[in-house]
Amino acid sequence: MRIALGADHAGFPMKDTVRQVIEGLGHEVLDCGTDGTDPVDFPDITQATCGPVLDGRADRAILVCGTGQGAVMAANKLPGIRCGLAHEPYSAHQAVEHDDANAIAMGAWLVPHALVPDIVREFLDAVFDDDEDTRRRVAKLNALD
Repeated sequence: MRIALGADHAGFPMKDTVRQVIEGLGHEVLDCGTDGTDPVDFPDITQATCGPVLDGRADRAILVCGTGQGAVMAANKLPGIRCGLAHEPYSAHQAVEHDDANAIAMGAWLVPHALVPDIVREFLDAVFDDDEDTRRRVAKLNALD
């Protein structure tokens, strides 16, 4: 898969760890910024990172900011993006399996670095279960766009 990866200045210190995990799992990374700790606005990074998912250049997106909250809020304002907050592996997996998430947000200040490989792996390995109940619920989510 091709994964869009973006981080604001608060998430930047964890961005390289996430990149290494994605690449170590055999996926390609599309770097969507930022490139340092100079302040940037998370809505801009979120839009730049989710854009490739929306236009087909990436399969999924991973966003990293301080808490993940700003990124998840911004991402879910973009029609066609379903973003979950993933501070542990179970939520990363369930966001895809039950909610057909195509993005996750993580908080660099909150996620222990030891959990990053498990969170990323669970998100990227998860498959939408595509049963009648989940299709109905995702259709209702999409109707909110």
